[in-house]
Amino acid sequence: MSQRETTRQTWLARFLRVTDYVTENLDGDLDLERLAEVACLSPYHFHRCWFGFTGETLAQMVTRLRLHHAAGDLIAGDEAIENVAQKAGYGSAAAFTRAFTRAFGRSPAAYRAERQLSPPLSLIPQEEGDLRMFDVRVEETLPITLASIRHVGPYMEVEKPFNQVFGWAMGADVMGPNTRVIGVYHDDPNDVPEAELRSDVGIAVEPGTATEAPVRLVDVPGGRHAVLHFKGAYAELLGAYNWLYGTWLPQSGQEPADAPCYEVYLTNPREVAPADNITEIHLPLKN
Repeated sequence: MSQRETTRQTWLARFLRVTDYVTENLDGDLDLERLAEVACLSPYHFHRCWFGFTGETLAQMVTRLRLHHAAGDLIAGDEAIENVAQKAGYGSAAAFTRAFTRAFGRSPAAYRAERQLSPPLSLIPQEEGDLRMFDVRVEETLPITLASIRHVGPYMEVEKPFNQVFGWAMGADVMGPNTRVIGVYHDDPNDVPEAELRSDVGIAVEPGTATEAPVRLVDVPGGRHAVLHFKGAYAELLGAYNWLYGTWLPQSGQEPADAPCYEVYLTNPREVAPADNITEIHLPLKN
């Protein structure tokens, strides 16, 4: 077995542990930090790694497994569908019926009448297939002091806080042609509702720079980073993240550190076409 295959097998074993844990605790509180601990990954990056590797969110997996167990309950006895729905985490038989029908192609009643359980659902890593490839380098980076504004909401709406920072920076005379524009993204949009996504967006400044609210200084740690070079529209960055976490990371032998990703914007979107935007995604790595 090649080193690349061995590394992917190691990551598969991690996620199989998570699947086993979820299966054994479907009725409990499946806390993200606990699942990250089971996988031996940082909570910052666990869900992105999971989604990139498996192609489904944790919520989708939990729903899938609960419905699979519900299918077993339907076949095993004559328990009322309302009770099966409640055990599966649904507030009503109607909601359960809709979800079950989408997953199994027939209603719970019809499924029970057949008395035949579908094969167990298993964790299968995504095939690489024709996935787009990106240039990734591993390098040491210096710490950054970021003059930024905290944004809570969709990542595609960060232009407003960016513009606020730019306005403050020009008034304070701390922005020039070589100023680095950076966004720190704390949450995974595959897992966190859009309205709750947290980011710190702004520009790199000298430590100790005086700011005015809502602009504040944020320290971005230095150290080893995987740096993915991306050319294209910002709306397409999610695909690059999925590839970085789901394909590159499991094959690289690297481990993500306990810190969020950040993006460095190397072009001005007002000066180039969306397809020509150049962005660097920085993924912190353990030493």
